[in-house]
Order: sequence, then structure tokens, then C-alpha cells
Amino acid sequence: MLSRRTLLTGSLALIFTPATGALAQQFAQSQAEWSQNYEAVSRTRVQRTSTPMLSQESLAATEQMIEYYRNIAARGGWMPVQGVQGLRVGSKSPAVVALRQRLIITGDLDQAAGESPIYDSYVEAGVRRFQARHGISSTGTMTAPTVAAMNVPVDVRIRQLEINVSRLRTLVAGGLPNRYVVANIPAALVETVEGGVVHTRHAAGVGKSDRQSPLLNTKVVEVNFNPFWTVPASIIKKDLIPKMQKEPNYLTDNKIRIFNGNTEIAPSQVNWFSDEATRYRFRQDPGGELNSMGFVRINIPNKDGVYMHDTPSKGIFGDDFRFVSSGCIRVQNVRDYIEWLLKDTPGWSREQIDATFKSGERIDARLAQPVPIHWIYMTAWATPDGLVQFRDDIYNKDGLGNAIPVASRTPTEPDEEMFLQN
Repeated sequence: MLSRRTLLTGSLALIFTPATGALAQQFAQSQAEWSQNYEAVSRTRVQRTSTPMLSQESLAATEQMIEYYRNIAARGGWMPVQGVQGLRVGSKSPAVVALRQRLIITGDLDQAAGESPIYDSYVEAGVRRFQARHGISSTGTMTAPTVAAMNVPVDVRIRQLEINVSRLRTLVAGGLPNRYVVANIPAALVETVEGGVVHTRHAAGVGKSDRQSPLLNTKVVEVNFNPFWTVPASIIKKDLIPKMQKEPNYLTDNKIRIFNGNTEIAPSQVNWFSDEATRYRFRQDPGGELNSMGFVRINIPNKDGVYMHDTPSKGIFGDDFRFVSSGCIRVQNVRDYIEWLLKDTPGWSREQIDATFKSGERIDARLAQPVPIHWIYMTAWATPDGLVQFRDDIYNKDGLGNAIPVASRTPTEPDEEMFLQN
């Protein structure tokens, strides 16, 4: 699927030949090292890369990966795996033999792993690597999303790479600044980049398929600490009114006030079984435990009125499937993110940031130098270490229809309420 975990990378050895360019040498070396340290590698998780998703290096690696996958296709591709769901270390099944072959073909498992029907630690390591490359929780167990991702045909993966190479070429054509932020929507992932290297990486919560996060190029200009949240008109109509029809105390419990101009009115004065509420302004008081934006909002001027922010619903960041908002983007470890954004702005050390969070005071910090930010849509990319990543086409922008199944992954900890989604 295109479920999302933190971008993980490491040494993958795609084993077919002929290979292409620098990647071939890298893969050959990786395979040799794997063979020499097989047992150690089986217990090693895939390592993160410092190469940005949006970069010339990623473009070059993705172009080479197309040829690599075309070579896989020329050798017959891979057969669907069957009867493997739920298998884990210690399982024994004839289906494990086919699973080993599937992992070997894409370099997630060394050919030295053999053809045993035992789901051993080597198979588990190969499954973990495969899961990391597809944004799936790296449990090493054959989950339904893992099976679905394994059974996407090679020709579909090739087409996915071709589509995303075109996107990458367009995005990097004008060059990239020294400092910038990238939010990859299908990966539900945010990277801060400086000097061509990823400095921080953050899991994110992005727009649902029916309330999509837009693609945009703009700049981060301001950080609002302990912000109010003004409920968007669309959320008032779609979510808040139905909620109040069922739970009349909901607004009061969540410290949301109603204003008619500058005059506050009580929830009991509103006819919730009409459209009267759409004529009013709804504002949630500051406070990280209840406020939908948590402790901070990051302003990025754009025509869609979206922004980035903290959230009280931290549980979503442990999920693969993080398509949960009404278009804005929630950022994990937001203090690290804003520390990086404000590092060239006088008076905003990490100590000052932490103190401002704790104080609860409404303060705005204007960036001394606005930072370029790109919200992009990239469902496949590679990095120079030989790792290729795939994500689900959650908004159906690749135009491949149902060729890549969007697995039914739901958050393990749902949001408190539907309307608190921005």
C-alpha cells in the first residue's frame, strides 16, 4: 500500500544481471557483505538515508532503478505469494519457499537463504526490509498489507517508477535551495533539508482521500505558539453540526466558543437542526491537550488555506495509514521541526521554544529568513544506496486505477473526533 512509516533505508542487493552504473557496483558489494555477515545482517534493521526524497541524487537513482526493474521483468518478474498471511518466525509451510524466492528477486533476501520451508530469522529480516521499503510497519510478520504490496506485478511497479521520475524531473528542474522542507503526501512524511542532507525527518498526518492535502510550493513564514483554532466553514457543516445534534455539551467540553461578530453566544442559543451555525465563527481556546493544532501552528501562505501544526492525537504517528486530516499536515516531534525552522531567527533557542510551549502564552515568531516548502506527491523513489521505496497511490494521481491495491489499514488509535481533523 502506501502506508507510511518513517523513511527507512539500507543495503539491498538486487541480484539479477546485467546491472546498471554505480548502483550495480553498490548492489554487488552489498550482496558480498551480506553473504559474509549473513547472520548479523538478519538481525539488523534497514538504516535511514541522509539523501532527500526531493533531490538530484534521488532522481538519478530512480532513473537507474527503472532499468533494474525492467531487467526483473525481462527475467519473468515474480509470482504472487499465496497462503502466507500471518506467517512469522517459527512458522513452517510450503508457501515459505515461494516467499523466499519473492524476496530474493527484489534483493530483500540473499540467494544464500536457500529453499527451506521454515520461516527463519533470515526470512524475517527480508520481510522487514520489504516492509520498510513500502511504508509498512517493520514487524517481520506477513500482514495483509505486506501480502498486497508483494503481489503488485512488476510491470505496475515499473510504470509507477516512470510516472514518478517525471515528477522528480519537474520538481528539481529549477534547482533546489540550500534549506528547504519537503512533505511527501503519499509517504505521510516530512523532511527538513540543508546542504543537500536530511536534517530531521517526521512522520506526518495528511489529508484523507476525500479531503486531500494540496500540492504546493510556498514558504514557511511564521510559527504561532499556543494558537487558537478557528473551525473552517467546511468542518462546521460536515462535522460539527452533526456532532452537536448528538452531544449538546461537545463544544463546551472541548473549549470551543461561538461568536457572532465579537459577541460570544451560548451553544444552547443555536438551532443545531438547521444551518444557523454556519453563520457563526467557532474558535477553540489554546491548549495542547485539547486544541486541534496542539501547541503550535506553522504558517505557509497558500490559496488553499492549509498549514502545518502539532496535534493532541499523537497516536496517529505510530500508524502506517496516516491519511486522517482535512487537508492540513500534522507533524510528529514538532519541537524538533520548529527548532530547525527558527535556528536563524534571533531569540529562538530550543530552551526558549520549550519555555514558550510550557507558558501557554500566545506568541508569534516570524522567521528571519522564510524557508521554501514543497508539498509533493511521490509514490516511488530511490536513493543512491540502492533502496527503492514504493507507496500507495492514495489519491489516485498515478492513473493506474486499482492496479495497486490500497490496503485497508486503519489507525490503531483513531482521532478523538471527526471534526478535529485539521
